[in-house]
Amino acid sequence: MCVHLRVLGERLEGTYAEYVKLPAANCFPIPPGFSFEEAAAFPLVFITLWRMLFTNARLKPGETLLIIGIGGGVASAALQVAKKIGASVIATSGSDEKLERAKFLGADHGINHRKKDFAEETRELTSNRGVDVVLDCVAGEVWQKSLAALTTGGRLVTCGATAGGQPTDDLTAIFSKHLKIYGSTLGSREEFLQLLSFMTVSKIKPIIDRGFPLKEAALAQRYVEEGKQFGKVVLQIGQ
Repeated sequence: MCVHLRVLGERLEGTYAEYVKLPAANCFPIPPGFSFEEAAAFPLVFITLWRMLFTNARLKPGETLLIIGIGGGVASAALQVAKKIGASVIATSGSDEKLERAKFLGADHGINHRKKDFAEETRELTSNRGVDVVLDCVAGEVWQKSLAALTTGGRLVTCGATAGGQPTDDLTAIFSKHLKIYGSTLGSREEFLQLLSFMTVSKIKPIIDRGFPLKEAALAQRYVEEGKQFGKVVLQIGQ
């Protein structure tokens, strides 16, 4: 919520470098048992989803979470954390291979949104009730379906709009179903400390799809743009 938010790679020079200077107060010990790649892969996505799912949406054990577009860093991490606390998870993807991977990691159901209407499928899977929380970082033309998939009093959380930032809202659904929509990015120092404790106790580690040497950063970005990854793509310094 900082008025003068500064993020490496966004408002400041980024981390595609061998050395980066930042305040010592912003450094934390690597969690026990984590490799450097794992330590690099988890902070951004996990603090983002922590704020989305727990600070904002207040996801609880026994509730159902719908994740739109499983495969990215935030989505795959949300699957891990939601299952760890005892929530049910429905994941969507345009790739059957990614859906199978999601089920292997604990997803209760997978929906190929290229073949089926995920809002209709979700309501069928929940006996027409709908889900408690939707994590939608896609927006665009799927936004209305995300709203339609929610139960009365449901919560939608978003931290991105990869399919378009000007979706069409269904205001009737929002007010008639008492829906809540939370926009979110990053998190606070207190939330990060909560996350570190959770990661240590839960033994969760980030899913790393692939590593690229720093000199192949452009190739790594093209790989991500093509949507081939499941989990995080990391740059390896000194290789």
